[in-house]
Amino acid sequence: MGNSLSNKFIRKRTSSVIFLSFLLALIILCLCVFVGITFGAKNLDFQTVWKATFHYNNQITAQQIIHELRLPRVIGAAVVGAAFAVAGALIQGITRNPLGDTGVLGINGGSMLIVALCFAFLPNLSYPTLMVFSFIGAILSTLLIFAISVASRGGFTPMKLTVAGAVIAALLHSLTTGVAIYYDLSQDLAFWYAGGVSGVKWPHLSILVPIILVVIGISTCLGKSLSLIAMGDDMAANLGVKTLRVKVIGIILAVILAGVSVSVAGSIGFIGLVIPHIARKIVGTNYYAIIPMSALLGAILLVIADLGARTVDPPRELAIGIMVAFVGVPFFLYIARKIGREL
Repeated sequence: MGNSLSNKFIRKRTSSVIFLSFLLALIILCLCVFVGITFGAKNLDFQTVWKATFHYNNQITAQQIIHELRLPRVIGAAVVGAAFAVAGALIQGITRNPLGDTGVLGINGGSMLIVALCFAFLPNLSYPTLMVFSFIGAILSTLLIFAISVASRGGFTPMKLTVAGAVIAALLHSLTTGVAIYYDLSQDLAFWYAGGVSGVKWPHLSILVPIILVVIGISTCLGKSLSLIAMGDDMAANLGVKTLRVKVIGIILAVILAGVSVSVAGSIGFIGLVIPHIARKIVGTNYYAIIPMSALLGAILLVIADLGARTVDPPRELAIGIMVAFVGVPFFLYIARKIGREL
């Protein structure tokens, strides 16, 4: 009985529709990556891009531009976009909160504050060490947000989590700004505030890509449990889901994704808010499909946003966070209005 009920709930889309959706998203991502590598301050032809990608010759300037600058940048945008999107999907699934997102809930803020403190007191840290500290900051802010939500009158609710996250995010942002001003770090932190992938290099990707791909894979394995939790904790527990364990693992995975992404690309908000909703419209309510689809769509969004940041007003470059906010802010207001009675 339990299995039939869970299978009936999860199968909201036929397998053929889901397969075609994934295939189309993958093709679009590949096209976006190709366009992102080809266009920029200097536009390059297909043959040059192909040779630089698969037959690299470091004696040719055009291939150097692609291999050393654009390729790691575009790959970085794709994996960071995927990471933020999956983190948002996990949080929305765990909390059943349509406003769930690492930026909205203040998780990114903890990473930002720790990065600022590292710049102030430990300026010569290696990237792997900075990533660890960024992850620690994300953990601390997450624990604080959940502690405030649980300790409030009436116990934990998704809306209380959102309010606590917004308050903590504002507090952490103020503290980060204070540290930046006091220690004269405004220029150093400008990149992390606005968000961007222009500084991503191959050594960063050698660490970033394996971590994010493994975490996304583990997150996908939680998909069926998250789908059942969306029906309610009691029903999920009756169907055999260990809800507390799934939620703890899910939050840890979301924090890892946010922490490592902030350490390399800064605080880029709204991806985790917008993308999971779009993924649900495409593949239904099964988180086993929502999570990988969110990864593909998040990668597409950030690759496009990075391309726009580079090409809208050349030779100057806009912050990638601004480009994402053009989509994210109206969507956030739409969702907030939709559930306005609860707010």
